[in-house]
Amino acid sequence: MSAIPSQVLVTESSPRDGLQSLGALVPTEAKARLIDDLSVAGIKSFDAVSFVNPKAVPQMADGAGVIAAVQNREGVELGGLVPNMKGFEAAIEAGVDTIGLLTAASDEFNQRNINATVDEAMHRIRRILLEVPRGVATRSYISTATHCPFEGDQDPDWVAHLAGTLVEWGSDTVYLGDTIGKATPSHIEILLEHVLEEVPVEKVGIHLHDTYGQALANTTVALEHGVARMDTSAGGLGGCPYAPGATGNLATEDLLYMLDGMGIEHGARLPDVARVARDFCEEQGLDYNSRAGKALLASQERE
Repeated sequence: MSAIPSQVLVTESSPRDGLQSLGALVPTEAKARLIDDLSVAGIKSFDAVSFVNPKAVPQMADGAGVIAAVQNREGVELGGLVPNMKGFEAAIEAGVDTIGLLTAASDEFNQRNINATVDEAMHRIRRILLEVPRGVATRSYISTATHCPFEGDQDPDWVAHLAGTLVEWGSDTVYLGDTIGKATPSHIEILLEHVLEEVPVEKVGIHLHDTYGQALANTTVALEHGVARMDTSAGGLGGCPYAPGATGNLATEDLLYMLDGMGIEHGARLPDVARVARDFCEEQGLDYNSRAGKALLASQERE
């Protein structure tokens, strides 16, 4: 087991994963303003947009527009998730800093999500990795890394094999996704024991949903294994259109509060992140779901 890292990279997923399941469209300018406001609050890495079929995910139809509308690009990394070569070409044209590549551990989920088997998705990823221009980073996501809503528990050996293969092919990092938020610390412990036999810990990240309230506990296990890359979503926004019942990612504010208490550096200012997320949720008529954010803002209002 590795030492707990002294610093972590928090990647903000609210503009993409946090909004993709919403029925009502959020204006392009509001998405870009959310990124700008959170970057002022100290967050510098964003899972910002996706370049997918707009008929499948209408909320993400304006990916290029969001990237173009972001005002504060200095020191900020904007990522675009791509399911195939067409999406990759659109992402490069839009000027993203990081390409997000997608597969799942489960064939059934993959078919519903990106209309491909795991094998087909892996071949798509390999082709894209061969075409990524110099200066653009790559991160590969393995969804349903612990549980699939259709196939149940996933085999950690299989996930480790996929992760090792993606790194071998040239992916800069691999993020393990608890897509339906069903994992407990023991699931994450077993998963990481297998994955870290195949992939260096500095290349591993986690993308945890909080459906069963386990995401912070699961994050602690990842930290104890030396994992220092974490996706979160301000205000706990999110869900997955192909994972019935799944809620949002671990709330950014909840993670920041825990990291502050552990003395782990992350670069963001928790009170500012909370205010930005709450104001955005109120403006868009969305529920604000960060427990730490609610408590902090309430205490400030009482002062």
